[in-house]
Amino acid sequence: MADKLIFRIGFDARLAGNKHAGIGRYSENLIKRLIEFSLQKNNKKEVKFVFFFFDAEQAKEVLGEYFNSKNIEIVITNVKHYGLREQLVLPKFYNKAKLDLLYVPHWNVPVSYKGKLIITIHDLLWHEQKGTKATTLKAWQYLLKYLAYQQISRKAAKKAEVIFVPAEAIKETVLKYYPFAKNKIIVSKEGIAAPYENVLKQKIEINQRIKKQLIYTGSLYPHKNLKLIIKSLSKLPKYRLLVVSSRNIFQDQIMELISRYKVKKQVSLLGFVPDQKLIALYQESMALVQPSLSEGFGLTGIEAMASHTPVLASDIKVFKEIYQDAAFFFDPKSSTDFIKSLENLEMANRKKVIDRGLKVAGQYSFDKMAKEIWQQFLMKL
Repeated sequence: MADKLIFRIGFDARLAGNKHAGIGRYSENLIKRLIEFSLQKNNKKEVKFVFFFFDAEQAKEVLGEYFNSKNIEIVITNVKHYGLREQLVLPKFYNKAKLDLLYVPHWNVPVSYKGKLIITIHDLLWHEQKGTKATTLKAWQYLLKYLAYQQISRKAAKKAEVIFVPAEAIKETVLKYYPFAKNKIIVSKEGIAAPYENVLKQKIEINQRIKKQLIYTGSLYPHKNLKLIIKSLSKLPKYRLLVVSSRNIFQDQIMELISRYKVKKQVSLLGFVPDQKLIALYQESMALVQPSLSEGFGLTGIEAMASHTPVLASDIKVFKEIYQDAAFFFDPKSSTDFIKSLENLEMANRKKVIDRGLKVAGQYSFDKMAKEIWQQFLMKL
């Protein structure tokens, strides 16, 4: 009797986990659900996942209870993302694994890889946010890296058989630069992780003693526009700002802004905060602030809404699509407009604001997203 045919799907998991912000959370939640789907007995095709991690510690952290799952294979690469070794060394790992399909949750695909490919493009940020202010690199280093980024992302989009994007706004952006991708883009919106799904379903009394406190969660890159909030604090002396970020790149610039606007006593840089503690911080805060100039989805805003916390967000297209009527929007280039949106929140019926947020957050599901991606995997095998 012939051996049973087992399809091998590779997953570039080097960006999975809490250390890698939004893509890290996206990848981790997707990985666990894909493993569960592959274990189902009614699958018409038997699948084995090959996960490419940076190191064993990351693999254990991300996979958790699935670390010893029978239908996965773990490959440790020690290859960092965005570097030259990603282009030169990573393809050797992929080729050695003899994959039937490779999935990369980003645009950073080695240009020399020839196998069947599916990707997710969360945004084309560096097409939109250009210049040396968007990086900590020297000008010549930035130019080289930017040119490489353009070539790599374009070739990934051309090579991929399916391109997932998290929002209609991102689909429009991708088509603006890569019109050839029109017939292979699928909008698959992100979801909320288990701790936020749990708190979404709970009945929580609205704290009448909400602190004069705003919270920001995310990286500190210039396009995140945290400068606007720090500047606004000088006109909001009763308010504090909590900054939650698992990355310290650009932290020096943030400290300089805090000093320039003389708001040191009003700002706390908390670094990484685990989900349960973050939920508690959300619930005692007046609002989560999302002042970004460019974004792929806005996952932290959805998680805050699920935590029964209002959101103040810049009026960019993707936020309006994802947050719908549940956020208070403001011009991301106007401190005055941001303060006005905060005042509007203060005057609003907080329960109604929270209820709108819960309704919107409930629309997003990692289960649904993972199922859409899983179905495409099976179709392309």
